[in-house]
Amino acid sequence: MVRGAHKFNLAKICDYKWRHGMLIEDLYTVKYKDDNKAIIELCDENHPIFKAHFPGKPILPGFVNFDIVSEIFDMQITTIKRAKFLKLIYPNQVLTYIKKNKSFKVFCDENEVASFIL
Repeated sequence: MVRGAHKFNLAKICDYKWRHGMLIEDLYTVKYKDDNKAIIELCDENHPIFKAHFPGKPILPGFVNFDIVSEIFDMQITTIKRAKFLKLIYPNQVLTYIKKNKSFKVFCDENEVASFIL
């Protein structure tokens, strides 16, 4: 189990993203979306994110969940009050993002894999 409770400075992450191009381009396909729920399918291990994190054992970096939520729900994220990463997320998995106000839960195969409060 991987857990963390941090307040992140997104300026550094966004600066990195800007300097290195769109990190999440072609990373996932939206299968369903409404105002409070989104279902996506991740791409395969050939995406640059998975090749870099980690070669030979690809997993989705936790911070990428914030980029996905920002893009899918058309939100600008400036502060993350709490984040918990409970299980590893692998290529080709289907993820469900549930939004309730500024709280999010992420599920894979009905198992909670992450949660965060903005």
